[in-house]
Amino acid sequence: MISPYGMEIVESCVTCKLRAERIFCDLPASALQAFEEIKYTTAYPEGAVLFVERQEPRGVFVICKGTVKLSVSAPNGKTMIVKIAEPGEVLGLSATVSGKPYEVTAVTIDPCQVNFVKREDFLRFLKNDVQVCFKVAEQLSEKYHMVCNEVRSLGLSHSAAEKLAKLLLEWSSKNGESSKPEPRVKLRLTHEEIAQMIGTSRETVTRLLADLKKHQILNARGSTLVIRNQAALRDLANHN
Repeated sequence: MISPYGMEIVESCVTCKLRAERIFCDLPASALQAFEEIKYTTAYPEGAVLFVERQEPRGVFVICKGTVKLSVSAPNGKTMIVKIAEPGEVLGLSATVSGKPYEVTAVTIDPCQVNFVKREDFLRFLKNDVQVCFKVAEQLSEKYHMVCNEVRSLGLSHSAAEKLAKLLLEWSSKNGESSKPEPRVKLRLTHEEIAQMIGTSRETVTRLLADLKKHQILNARGSTLVIRNQAALRDLANHN
């Protein structure tokens, strides 16, 4: 079935061909059937808000298609993007399990298909299946390690240039491009949003990208960046 946003909807988790590649979705048949009975499938346009920081948890959101940016805000209005969530990830998991407010705000970057499960139904789902509990623990563990790596990679970097280089290399690795001679990185975020990810200003990101192009480390083709000199970008990322 095609949604109003031009996206083919996966109607059943049981028959989904992509679930074997995803941590939470790769559940035993009995658990998948139980999940199928409690989920609500929705298609969202770009820019839709799934939940906001400090909101009481309503339940979990499992991304089937599309990507979602997770951000935190300070009282002065400054925003930092902490993660770009991919298909197969469960959003709002720790808040739903603990009963504490959502830690982040979740907004779709592009059209998304999301499965929503109410908190009370999800907690009952966990209590009834040990293997599901292990999958949830695996997701929470992965999120913890991701946060530690982000702090190490970005928080301990010495300059905005170093942080940007690390971010571009991370994106090319996630896309399976890092082994290619000239990896490509599709920019799905604005310069302002990239700045929010590395803790700098939009003007700085624009200037740094221009410098990388000037030194022929990057080349822009529309919204796609071609990494022409991976060695130079790695040297910048590892600069101390």
